[in-house]
Amino acid sequence: MTIASAALLLFIILDPLGNIPVFLSLLRGLPPKRQRIVLARELLIALGVLMLFLWGGKYALELMHLRQESVSIAGGIVLFLIGIRMIFPPPEGLMGEIPDGEPFIVPMAIPLVAGPSGMAAVMLMGSNDPSRLGDWSLALMIAWGATAAILFSATILYKLLGRRALIAIERLMGMLLVAISVQMILDGLGAYLPGPP
Repeated sequence: MTIASAALLLFIILDPLGNIPVFLSLLRGLPPKRQRIVLARELLIALGVLMLFLWGGKYALELMHLRQESVSIAGGIVLFLIGIRMIFPPPEGLMGEIPDGEPFIVPMAIPLVAGPSGMAAVMLMGSNDPSRLGDWSLALMIAWGATAAILFSATILYKLLGRRALIAIERLMGMLLVAISVQMILDGLGAYLPGPP
């Protein structure tokens, strides 16, 4: 996997376009200056969590006696479920009920930006090829930077594209995520099951 393809995968998983309506509804009651502060804080927390999983994932796997194949299959299943929810969103939204008040860590940083699928993906990258942790960190920074840029311009994008266009983009991202998740499951099964004699 190249840095560009890893960054694209992480960008799709972080799903900034799908998160725009949720972020706007969460920040609606706050003054514009406070909205930017809260958004920056939540994005930095999400980046810290993802970096922690990227750099510490290999050791966590060893500590829990988990094989890379099981993480690949589990990550694929989680991605598949998130992708299906993006294509067919439930009435309460992608991540369920959202609490009132100023968000802190939950639900903006975790699970909307740094969700279980993102954590599983970076952990898998780090454990599959630990010699390329610098490359994976760069890919994560690129994906996170693009996500931050989109979310900071959420109000403009929402007005420019409209709700229908954002929903269509989110469903397209969901389709891509389902395809990627199936490949992750197949890769995990292929590595686990013995090949032909």
